Amino acid sequence: MAIGSEQRRRERRPEVEALFGPKRVEAALDLLHLADMAWHDCYPNDLEIEPRVLADILLCSRGDLATLIRVALEAIIDFRDVRLAADELRAEQAQ
Repeated sequence: MAIGSEQRRRERRPEVEALFGPKRVEAALDLLHLADMAWHDCYPNDLEIEPRVLADILLCSRGDLATLIRVALEAIIDFRDVRLAADELRAEQAQ
């Protein structure tokens, strides 16, 4: 079942706020909203970024808003590159 952008925003808020802090949470959520729209333009059957791709984007951003912008754009262009970077970060964290 499709959910609206406001509900997505509410559901994402705790994770995004924990990563970016209360001062930047709104900007990060705004960027993710724009990323959802761009994702839908590229993948018309998807109304939002796939959950695993979103997790990869957030991980690779490392809580930095400028990096979030860059990584979100990279993921929309080709999410496989972001997936590889995220998998490397996960492997480093597991050590």
